[in-house]
Amino acid sequence: MLKKSLWLAAISILAVGILAACGGGKDKEESTKNAEETITIQASNFEFDQKEYKIPANKDVALKLENVDGNHGLMIEGEKVNISGGSSDVVNLKPGEYTLRCSVPCGSGHAEMVSKLVVE
Repeated sequence: MLKKSLWLAAISILAVGILAACGGGKDKEESTKNAEETITIQASNFEFDQKEYKIPANKDVALKLENVDGNHGLMIEGEKVNISGGSSDVVNLKPGEYTLRCSVPCGSGHAEMVSKLVVE
């Protein structure tokens, strides 16, 4: 009986997690449609397609990450932004320079997978 209860609890937790993830994705998808600008960042093993990206300050900008080669993510140091490959998120940042890093351990060159985001 105890095993059955634990099994049912595990299935319930998994179902709730799946439903929550699905709902969150729709909100991000909607917000990226309303962004004023979209910047596509392409990631391959072990680099982003540009050393520097520029976006306008204090405006909604969708950052879209495309994995060209390998499995990568994108994080902005000091910000609560973490984008999986094949998805996007909207940012609205103050002027300054930000560091972009791959957020998925992607192999031996992972630590050097860095670019700059200039917000002006």
